[in-house]
Amino acid sequence: MGKKPPVSTALEILLSVDSQIGDRQKIVLLGAGGHAKVVLDALRAQGIRVDGVVDPELAKTESVWRALSVLGSDADLLKLDPTDFLVANGVGSLPGNYLRQKLFKKFKSAGFNFLSVVHPSTFIGSGVVLGEGVQIMAGSIIQPDCQVGNNSIVNTGATLDHDCMIGEDVHIAPGVTVSGNVLIEDGVHIGTGASIIQGVTIGRGAVIGAGTVVIESIPEYSKLMGIKPRLTNAGNESDL
Repeated sequence: MGKKPPVSTALEILLSVDSQIGDRQKIVLLGAGGHAKVVLDALRAQGIRVDGVVDPELAKTESVWRALSVLGSDADLLKLDPTDFLVANGVGSLPGNYLRQKLFKKFKSAGFNFLSVVHPSTFIGSGVVLGEGVQIMAGSIIQPDCQVGNNSIVNTGATLDHDCMIGEDVHIAPGVTVSGNVLIEDGVHIGTGASIIQGVTIGRGAVIGAGTVVIESIPEYSKLMGIKPRLTNAGNESDL
């Protein structure tokens, strides 16, 4: 998960996004798909001006996208001085699709830095630590002393309870519930609406399917899909 950065208060995290931006730096969005729309709206909700978008397919046919100038392709941006820009990763994350991760590594190796996105409607508890390029979407809740690694997404309405450790390049999809003290290692995908009980580990590169209930630790590079209801004795008043 990399070196843990200094602990920040919730207010410091919300203010730190603005402090990432240098006086003359331009904000450029990578990609123009569905996730890019969500990222753009979140940045605008924070009062951050985005100066343009790069997308190789869009650049072939359009000059303007959602009131942003189309600046060309990824390759065009990589030719420029990285100190003049901050990049917002608008590429989403799906199991088996590593484009978001590849772009993050490519631009970092070229000297670019990534802007973190924290929608104003999120709740972030005390002692939370967010890595570079992390995206916390509308309605999410991150409780005290959680850590979220570089380039990870906590998507719309997802919740992380206390002391969770989230690795790099993780996607926690909309509506996911993660209980306290859960370790989610690098490159994991947690599908929409999944629930994870407290204290378990989700191994590196694992995939948890939409709606799945996780009640035990999951090995690395494995898949857990679907819900298996179990009927058991819940006890009664005689047990009191």
